[in-house]
Amino acid sequence: MAKTASIPETEPKPRGRQRSHVCESSILSATMELLETKCLRDVTCDAIAQRAGVSKATLYKWWPNKNLVALDAFLSSMRRSVPTPDTGSALNDFTLELESVIRFYATPHGAMFRQFIAEGQSDPEFLALFRERFLRSRREEVRIIWERGVARGELREDIEVDLALDLIFGPMIYRHLVGHAPLDDLHAEALVAVAFRGLQKQPCPNDSVDPRKVPAELEPEKRPLAG
Repeated sequence: MAKTASIPETEPKPRGRQRSHVCESSILSATMELLETKCLRDVTCDAIAQRAGVSKATLYKWWPNKNLVALDAFLSSMRRSVPTPDTGSALNDFTLELESVIRFYATPHGAMFRQFIAEGQSDPEFLALFRERFLRSRREEVRIIWERGVARGELREDIEVDLALDLIFGPMIYRHLVGHAPLDDLHAEALVAVAFRGLQKQPCPNDSVDPRKVPAELEPEKRPLAG
């Protein structure tokens, strides 16, 4: 009696229509292009769909509103421009990360960061979305650098990681928003070096950045000794 050929088992297909990567990329790119010339409140889902060559129903299938599209588009652009480094040194990794972020914020795409912050001042719901959709994701990525440094014994494990990240990236955000002082690779090195004076567990002689070499503007004020 002939054997019946066995039918290979197949994995169950996920329910619902899956997101097309090509279509998603078109929507995110279209959103960034529109935001280069218009503020967020003037960009519409109709305009995004038309520019991306998709239906508005397709857009709404994946994003409930344009603000989420904008934040996802911004985060996607930043991830392409700012890869998380892994050089074996927390000091060098944070310096490279900060340099990449500064360069990204200097581009037309990066300049949208200020627009999002401004929009959030009059729209608490959007500010909450910004924190959840963009800020939390970015902090999770750089948290990896901190955790690697702690595991290697470079960084103090008694410091709260969120506080440490604020010390490293906060001055850059302040300068970017206010524009009162320069932002470039030299100042990125200096900002990280100054922060590491309190964050580093012990000096790493192989690090390429010398914490002692910081611009005079970042040195603590020298006060005369009392007496």
